[in-house]
Amino acid sequence: MNVARPGIAVVRSAIVIVLLAVTANAAKAEILKTEPKMGALKENQVVLVDDGSCPAGQIKRVVGGNHVKVTGTKRIERTRTCVPR
Repeated sequence: MNVARPGIAVVRSAIVIVLLAVTANAAKAEILKTEPKMGALKENQVVLVDDGSCPAGQIKRVVGGNHVKVTGTKRIERTRTCVPR
């Protein structure tokens, strides 16, 4: 007979809760009125910019880079795309 120990269920529940918390925090992006200056965002940091440059119903998604032109160490440029709100 295979009987599950109650401690395993608690550990599994704790792991699920931690994973959900980490996922929710990673998905949250900050909404700004203007785009940060070059070099102000960390590599892969995501911010949403509501500056009116995207069509109605969309917002600008900016992902930070790490480019040597702005004191970075790599050649990863900042990306900008319009995404649905």
